[in-house]
Amino acid sequence: MKPSPITATIDFEKDGVQHGFLKLPHSHDGSAWGSIMIPVACIKQGVGPTALLTGGNHGDEYEGPLAILDLASRLKAEEVSGRVILVPGMNYPAVKAGTRTSPIDRGNLNRSFPGRPDGSVTEKIADYFQRVLLPLADLVCDVHSGGKTLDFVPFAAAHILPDKAQQARCVAAMEAFAAPYSMMLLEIDAVGMYDTAAEEMGKTFVSTELGGGGTARAATVAIARRGLKNLLVHAGILEGEVEAAQSVKLDMPDGSCYITSEVTGLLEMALDLGEVVRKGEVVARIRSFERTGAAPVELRAECDGILAGRHFPGLISAGDTVAVIGVPV
Repeated sequence: MKPSPITATIDFEKDGVQHGFLKLPHSHDGSAWGSIMIPVACIKQGVGPTALLTGGNHGDEYEGPLAILDLASRLKAEEVSGRVILVPGMNYPAVKAGTRTSPIDRGNLNRSFPGRPDGSVTEKIADYFQRVLLPLADLVCDVHSGGKTLDFVPFAAAHILPDKAQQARCVAAMEAFAAPYSMMLLEIDAVGMYDTAAEEMGKTFVSTELGGGGTARAATVAIARRGLKNLLVHAGILEGEVEAAQSVKLDMPDGSCYITSEVTGLLEMALDLGEVVRKGEVVARIRSFERTGAAPVELRAECDGILAGRHFPGLISAGDTVAVIGVPV
């Protein structure tokens, strides 16, 4: 396979604190010999585990970039036993545009793995993480939130994996993150995800959904900051104790936890995030705005649980996820 066109301006094997870029050549109308400069930091001292901490996998999710930028500015080499690689904006073009996907090629980075070194801009970024950064890591945390179209109760997440020893490591890391909720997350489609790429390499992987709505809240940024520090302590990279916090354990046993709209209209939620849901209860109504007098379409829960996620804007289309139900364990 061809080598990656991306080069790092820092040396991941060098001790100390380094701030630099992942440099991706990109010729365009505004710069014939230009490059996309993806910020990266590496804090390393001696021998020990490596944590790869990422945000901005989607460009309209802000808790990850904010918490990672803060950590990169404060973490000192003498505090570290091992290595921390921080990438606050994985899909940097999307982060700059404030969009879920890249404005250059419309690529969704979290559906583009393993990527291609000779593919689109987004595929080239995925390929670099797949073949360069992920192999360096022992622990991977990718901080997500709902972006402009979803909102969630703040949770850290792990997945059901074939390797139960690996799954146990992921669950332990998820619990160490100490978000208000801890979710065994059932993905709608895991093909092409960064999560899947990391897990297939045997990595300890933790993801999150920390709110949403296309903004960041003080509380959710604080959860991300505490969670990342907790993970580094849990991994043995930082000294100290994990800052424990009460976390409600949630499961998603099957696809009935997702409620999908089959119509287009105005969304009226019948419940708020975190509220208890009973099987058969109306979770949302979708009202046609084409004419008056039409009865709303009622969407009902197919399982008991709590409302863990919801569609965010007031307009909804057929095929959109309306709600996500988490089942307390």
